[in-house]
Amino acid sequence: MLTRKQHELLMFIDRHLRETGFSPSFEEMKGALSLKSKSGIHRLITALEERGFLRRRAHRARALEVIRLPESLAPRAARATAKSPEAPLGPNVIRGPFGTHAPARPAADAQDNAPITLPLYGRIAAGLPIEALRDNGASVDVPASLIGSGDHYALEVAGDSMIDAGILDGDTVIIHRAETAENGSIVVALVDENEVTLKRIRRRGNSIALEPANQRHETRIFGPDRVKVQGRLVGLLRRY
Repeated sequence: MLTRKQHELLMFIDRHLRETGFSPSFEEMKGALSLKSKSGIHRLITALEERGFLRRRAHRARALEVIRLPESLAPRAARATAKSPEAPLGPNVIRGPFGTHAPARPAADAQDNAPITLPLYGRIAAGLPIEALRDNGASVDVPASLIGSGDHYALEVAGDSMIDAGILDGDTVIIHRAETAENGSIVVALVDENEVTLKRIRRRGNSIALEPANQRHETRIFGPDRVKVQGRLVGLLRRY
């Protein structure tokens, strides 16, 4: 039996993982539950771990794994997976080649899981629009399950501005090419037609904020005509 706050936090984490592929920050969880301190979030996460709903992934920043949802939500989860009846329900974690062996999958799924080759752009940096970063000879093979429909590309990350979102220097991020994104999404943004950056986007009235996920970096505020979305983060690959 979960308390109301435990249930709210579990559902928020589950929804965030499904929408973004990675865990929410403590600030985001604190805001979502209208709590004043991070210690309250720590207590809730610990309680959910003890009850077998959450698990923390060791040695990974902000890596929470949803093990199960309350039984009252089981029918809804079953409907959500009705299109793939053979696919087992599993925990929501950021996907990538983390060095573990995945369980064998049915042969019928092999073709659907065949790698897809995406164009690999250079290291994201200020001073160039995203198209100028592309090396026509560079590409990366990505599991089909990591992306959905639409146009995608891969991008190498430079710097530590998004480390609290689990995105490290040298990671390869998978980007869904798009010109719009929901508030709070991590996007590739073109600023003033000449600077490209990977940040979380927030719309505040007539302003657009590009937020880093590292307290050492500052949030930047722009007018609505100065920022163009060039893609939305949907996955991440990491080599050890």
